[in-house]
Amino acid sequence: MKQGIHPDYHPVVFLDSATGFKFLSGSTKTSGETIEWEDGNTYPLVRVEISSDSHPFYTGKQKFTQADGRVDRFNKKYGLKDANAAE
Repeated sequence: MKQGIHPDYHPVVFLDSATGFKFLSGSTKTSGETIEWEDGNTYPLVRVEISSDSHPFYTGKQKFTQADGRVDRFNKKYGLKDANAAE
């Protein structure tokens, strides 16, 4: 293997900003922030927006910001009624 071409892996604590979930993992990321981990050692802290603790795929909680589709929004906007809807 060539020397000097591989990144430097070191332990880093990742913090999910949404839930406060923290985990320790090896990474090439660096940070100016540090945090003391459960083992008493201090590690660089990298803040992330989404982790397995907050992602809908892993939590099973889907966020539905928009319930109706484009056709329904168009009809609602222009006051049209669905001819197939049961009244």
